[in-house]
Amino acid sequence: MSAPRRVCSTISALAERRAFAGASPCARPCVAMMNLMRFVIFGLTVSSSWGNGHATLWRGLWRALAARGHHIVFFERDVPYYAEHRDVHELPGGELLLYREWNDIAARAKRELQDADAAIVTSYCPDGIAAAELLVQATHSAVKVFYDMDTPATLENLQEGRAVPYIGPRGLRDFDLVLSYTGGRSLDDLCTLLGAPRVATLYGHVDPQLHRRVPPISGYRCELSYLGTYAADRQAALEALFIEPARQLPDASFVIGGAQYPADFPWTANIRFVRHLPPAEHPAFFCSSRLTLSVTRRAMALNGYCPSGRLFEAAACGTPIVSDDWPGLQDFLEPGREIVVARTAQDTIAAMQMSDSQLQRIAADARERVLSEHTSERRAAELERLLEDVRHPEFTATDP
Repeated sequence: MSAPRRVCSTISALAERRAFAGASPCARPCVAMMNLMRFVIFGLTVSSSWGNGHATLWRGLWRALAARGHHIVFFERDVPYYAEHRDVHELPGGELLLYREWNDIAARAKRELQDADAAIVTSYCPDGIAAAELLVQATHSAVKVFYDMDTPATLENLQEGRAVPYIGPRGLRDFDLVLSYTGGRSLDDLCTLLGAPRVATLYGHVDPQLHRRVPPISGYRCELSYLGTYAADRQAALEALFIEPARQLPDASFVIGGAQYPADFPWTANIRFVRHLPPAEHPAFFCSSRLTLSVTRRAMALNGYCPSGRLFEAAACGTPIVSDDWPGLQDFLEPGREIVVARTAQDTIAAMQMSDSQLQRIAADARERVLSEHTSERRAAELERLLEDVRHPEFTATDP
């Protein structure tokens, strides 16, 4: 009996590199010779970084794609909470189209798709289902892509029987390519649970033009910082790795930056709070910290292989990082050499007690790694290759 055919072709970055390495020089796709592309994107937001991680990632990827000569049209629903905190109104090499209702731009979106080379719908897009239906119904040759920038949340909802508001009843089977912010077993889950025919990772990244070494600011100076929107599902880890060390070290200085923190948050006298920092201020925040903490949301930590964007941002700024532990962390930064791992309050305190030279060495190694492997430009090149794989399947790396 023959083996059952794989329902989903899962592509990892490593497999992709091996496939191209094995091809003859004439057969390998060449990015420099690749046709310039028009991207049409239906996303959550690129205009406001308030309370979400999508905007900063899209800005970096947009700039990198534009620098490589591509054109982007981004459709974003104009919702009040992002309008009130809008910190970007335009980006180079494309157009940001804000709209109130889907019907207001459905005809325009259909026209844009006619000339598109790649059409991307993202997770948490308010009109994700309508956009996906348009991609399927419209007559165009664009590669149809779903980018799940929230794979752990998507899978958690499915596994607990809750609806996923941005995915329709046909799941992901109508897309040519499904990109996942998360690697590991999540890739297979997207295939088996949602029918994705072809899955690849497109991890988080950092734009070195924005996140870099800058002079510290006195108002942000501290021995340990934490930057992140409040989330109930990482509160326990934050209390263990940040609040408890603050309680035990009353003479040390701590700073939290972020949005949506509740009134009953367990502040201590030595913790200062900076309400919502726009991305332009992140470098000064990180560079004013002797050490910064990264805490992963529960679903992300359970799935593993899901690095927070803050991880790469802090590293690019040359700030040493202490992080909670999760499966796959070592694939992005090496514990003990490029990052410090903490499981208890005492681990955080021990990291704070490391010498300046030790912390600076860890920070330098992390920065070198991130600027080599995890930049927006690197992700833009990966996206180009993945789209080429769809157009030219003879170059696709698949499991035997």
